[in-house]
Amino acid sequence: MFSQLLIVVIGAIAISIFAERRGIQAPLLIVALGLIASYIPGLPRLELEPEVILTIVLPPLLFSAANEFSFTSFVRRLGSIVNLGVILVVVTTFAVGWIAFSVGPLLSLPAALVLGAVISPPDAVSAVAIARQLHLPGRLMTVLKGESLINDAAALTLFSLTTAAVTGAHLATDNVALFFLYRAVVGAIFGVALGALVHRIRSSVSSSSLATVLTVIVPFAAYRVAEELGASGVIAVVAAGFSLGYNAAEADYSERIQEREFWKTINALLDAFVFAYIGLQLRFVVEDTIAAGYDFWQVFALSSLVLLAVIAVRIAWVVSSGYLSHLRDTRIRARPPRGGTRRRLPPEPFTWKENLVVGWCGMRGVVTLAAAAGIPYVTLAGAPFPERPVIQTVAFLVTIGTLLLQGLTLPYLIKRLDLVDPNEARETKRQLALSREISHKAAHEVIDRFAALHTSEEGRKIAQIMIERMRLENTQAKVAKSHMRGPAMIELGQEVLMARRAALIAARDARQLDDEFLRETLEQLDLQQAVLDNWARNEAEGPI
Repeated sequence: MFSQLLIVVIGAIAISIFAERRGIQAPLLIVALGLIASYIPGLPRLELEPEVILTIVLPPLLFSAANEFSFTSFVRRLGSIVNLGVILVVVTTFAVGWIAFSVGPLLSLPAALVLGAVISPPDAVSAVAIARQLHLPGRLMTVLKGESLINDAAALTLFSLTTAAVTGAHLATDNVALFFLYRAVVGAIFGVALGALVHRIRSSVSSSSLATVLTVIVPFAAYRVAEELGASGVIAVVAAGFSLGYNAAEADYSERIQEREFWKTINALLDAFVFAYIGLQLRFVVEDTIAAGYDFWQVFALSSLVLLAVIAVRIAWVVSSGYLSHLRDTRIRARPPRGGTRRRLPPEPFTWKENLVVGWCGMRGVVTLAAAAGIPYVTLAGAPFPERPVIQTVAFLVTIGTLLLQGLTLPYLIKRLDLVDPNEARETKRQLALSREISHKAAHEVIDRFAALHTSEEGRKIAQIMIERMRLENTQAKVAKSHMRGPAMIELGQEVLMARRAALIAARDARQLDDEFLRETLEQLDLQQAVLDNWARNEAEGPI
């Protein structure tokens, strides 16, 4: 099994490198070649247990996405995210279940509802990986990322409910609303608590390697322990990622650099593997369907209908809820403020073009396959689980259909609609100007104090060099190299970086600066800190 996994990963990475050089969407190329490769004679079946996907593959992908995601942006768009990540998942489950049951004899109503729960969530890996390459506007990416972080939790909860109804298993409570609430709330509380605990431990560790190891353990521990508590492992992982990501600004710069590169590497490996794994299942899914005694083309026809239903339900829901959101926003903005106070207006609703793109970003992925594979073989009464092979085949074909149909046409759709958000450009410019202003103000305060304490010619020269560097840092001018690397110069540089970092974090905490801009600025400051520390080591060691 290990050699198979290694070969798949190496092949997927090679395809990714080729796709990047050719400007092709790597995920779709990997899936397409995987579909073809599945028919290579003698190719053994690569089949992972559902628990392996849900406890080993999914948690790090969700954690890294939440870790680098702006919590402020998540909260700002929470209404849209919950609408897509929770409500639409429920609507899709029942709509698809009813349609799949109504059209023919292949699925009973309980089995059809299980199918609806299995294919209801657009996948975190698929949607974000493809959308990121297409450079969608920031607010669209915020909603798509946010949706992908929570919709798996809603879908897996519905999957537990529907499979329990079929098998006769007993859940912790028969109250569906309470079951949802418990899984979400306990998962979120546990994830935040785990993230806070790990942050405290990480702050006391001097080794950046050990600190990184701590964060690597978090997604797996969060998922496993939360599930043992009967809570949502997905929500726990996301909450832990948000918690550690928000507090990462307080960690040592070397930890941030190392963790940043580590998670980029892990994401690249897992993304490539996930899409290859999906593609390689085609031949075996077809063989299983035929071996179970079903007419494959009849199942294929049902899959095509369900695929159309999944796409239509999402587009209809997104467009209709977008229209209602626009009406509500118009009424709110037309309402005069009370008592002359300034109101906090909700974020502007999406345009019809943006809603159409969001509606078309419904690619399914590895979570759908894992859920389908995780359907029990038998009920508690010992009877076979009804129509299990049909559910698995339909789930796989719908996953492939959304990836290829929507994934291949999404770039064309975005290009035709010419999505440009002028507000995003203005907000980006404003945030960059604000971060520059805050950073420079903090730096100049430190430099002024240094100049007041060091009145010698050397002190004045060091302060002048630092001021010149600050002035040219955000311009196109090239900063002149200085050979002054003495202890005073290094000490001043470190104090300036500490002051700039503290001022930016304070602005983020005061909600003046967004997390994303803070992370971008900290990344630059971290690299500067690494250079200064290297200078300091060279000074301590002396000339060779």
